Amino acid sequence: MGCRDTSSWRCATTGTATTSLKLQYPFFFFRSTISFCTNTTPTHSTSFSASSSRRWYNPARRLRFHRPPPEIVRHWVEADPPLPYHQSQETFMVVSYNILGDRNASKHRDLYTYVPSIYMKWDRRRRIICRELLGLDPDIICLQEVDKYFDLLNVMENAGYSGSYKKRTGDAVDGCAMFWKADKFRLLECETIEFKGYNLRDNVAQLSVFEMSEAESRRFVVGNIHVLYNPSRGDVKLGQIRSFSSKAHILSEKWGSVPVVLAGDYNSTPQSAIYKFVWSSQLHIMSHDRKGLSGQRSCHPANIFGIKREKEDLLFSFDRFFKSCWSDKEVKVATGDAGSPVVEHPLKLSSSYAKVKGYARTRDFNGEPLATSYHSKFIGTVDYLWHSDGLVPTRVLDTLPLDVLQKIGGLPCKELGSDHLALVSEFAFTCNEETADSTGEGALVSQDSLL
Repeated sequence: MGCRDTSSWRCATTGTATTSLKLQYPFFFFRSTISFCTNTTPTHSTSFSASSSRRWYNPARRLRFHRPPPEIVRHWVEADPPLPYHQSQETFMVVSYNILGDRNASKHRDLYTYVPSIYMKWDRRRRIICRELLGLDPDIICLQEVDKYFDLLNVMENAGYSGSYKKRTGDAVDGCAMFWKADKFRLLECETIEFKGYNLRDNVAQLSVFEMSEAESRRFVVGNIHVLYNPSRGDVKLGQIRSFSSKAHILSEKWGSVPVVLAGDYNSTPQSAIYKFVWSSQLHIMSHDRKGLSGQRSCHPANIFGIKREKEDLLFSFDRFFKSCWSDKEVKVATGDAGSPVVEHPLKLSSSYAKVKGYARTRDFNGEPLATSYHSKFIGTVDYLWHSDGLVPTRVLDTLPLDVLQKIGGLPCKELGSDHLALVSEFAFTCNEETADSTGEGALVSQDSLL
């Protein structure tokens, strides 16, 4: 079953500064509304503190039966002009989305205690996910936790996309998938990574080199990864990200030092040591607790929403006071060298969401979203769109405020088909001053011309 073409949207203008697209899809035998809005006046961000617990009571669950759920509205946020470098007119939009594998949803039903069972069914979630993706009309889509690839491929091919897929090794049935507009890009090279070959578990990643069909000089690398979930294995997470980044750098150099976009679910929060490693390119691991490197344990909904905890995680309490020791084997997993306590990767990366200032209700002090994933045992940010020099984000689709997520009570929901939110960023190529001055293309492009 295919998704309706985006040309059938009905657009309504609601004021001078905000445009809302209300998407109705009778083709899918039910109606639902998601709004994507544009507002060019971001505010300063705030932060939320958190600690850990296991079980919690969500008062929003009761309210759901007495009032309708909140409307899902996500705002487009434009980069603040003037940009600090020259920018070309060629742009492309990338989506990163963990779509919640069907098997994982069934296997871990305890994570969706407050989600009606009808919202968990794959057929329904597939329709909602496809509707959302095609509604966004991105150029490149990076998906994680894909275990029904051909269900998606049929829809995406009908919409003009080509695709590739890499299943995880071992007993897992899900993997990573990438789709791109076949008429806009040429696939020059693709590579997959099986981390099992590096003794880094059964996770996988994808790397693709694209060339824009209408601008042959515009080439870039796109990577897609789903990092190991296990919060206690920070060594494995570091090893996977290190290997992934190194492979992306090798491909970039092979094709002329082209820019890189790395999308995915990194299973690490913006306050974590792993996040610091990605943007700073190195980390001295001995100054960190291996079991706390990802920051995941501090993001239980009960603590984020300030609800009284029923039970304390005693194991985590001890971990906070007694840092775990690093064995030689764990050091080698993380850094690639048992004799080196420093893990490094060769790329200089920035987060597109941190670069484009957002709203106080949706961003933390790093500029990252307050939450990209929400279920009964976790709410926080683990998904990212990283980019190297040579690219600049021109706009991003902001995420949802915490109070809206709390009122929803858990993901998936009526309008959203996963327990993650899709991250969306539009990128423009940058050029050096010498090229810009010689071609006359050095002037900044107005934000209106990028829409």
